Amino acid sequence: MSESEREEQQHGPTIRDKRRIDPDTYQLREPQETAAPAAEPLIPPEAPEVAELRAGLAERTADLQRLQAEYINYKRRVDRDREVVRTSGIESVLKDFLSVLDDISSAREHGELSGGFKAVAEELERVSAKYGLESYGTKGDPFNPHIHEALLHAHAEGLDGPTCVEILQPGYRIKDKILRPARVAVAEPDPDRPAADDVPADDVIVDAVLVDDALADEAGGEDAGTGAQEQ
Repeated sequence: MSESEREEQQHGPTIRDKRRIDPDTYQLREPQETAAPAAEPLIPPEAPEVAELRAGLAERTADLQRLQAEYINYKRRVDRDREVVRTSGIESVLKDFLSVLDDISSAREHGELSGGFKAVAEELERVSAKYGLESYGTKGDPFNPHIHEALLHAHAEGLDGPTCVEILQPGYRIKDKILRPARVAVAEPDPDRPAADDVPADDVIVDAVLVDDALADEAGGEDAGTGAQEQ
């Protein structure tokens, strides 16, 4: 039993009269003074040494954040430069192999790609494709001066615009970088001839044959000139 309980048993319960009107005089009782709330403890002012330490900590934190941002930017720049150097090296090596790939393509067209030479050629093409090299240029493609190099030019009927009618050498690129434009023979509609709808079908066929013969003659003349220069 606690001490307060023992006192209550000895002296009886404590009764507090909180009525505002006195039952004997019927007068309004004066309000009893309540204890004043305890004053909040005063916070002592910060010592100058502490304020100086806080300012130094904020300054050092700002320096570390600035150094971290500079390091991140430096690392990104180094990684970007490293990738540029790597890509440039790959492009330089693959450019030297373009003539070899041309010979392989020519041998394949003439049925001379067989035996061990065929295995070596296929491995070379596989490694080139591994590093992103791809060939382009198909007969009938619209002529694009950004990716095509026109070596021959002629007029033909039945065309909507400049068209690659013969692929003399395929083009090569790595993604969007052109290593060598496709060398092509280009034909376009003759502005002095009537529209294709007004020309009989037989005339269109004859014109197409004549264009093919002209392209063959021009290609043969260029090969002869190249051979004379080599001699």
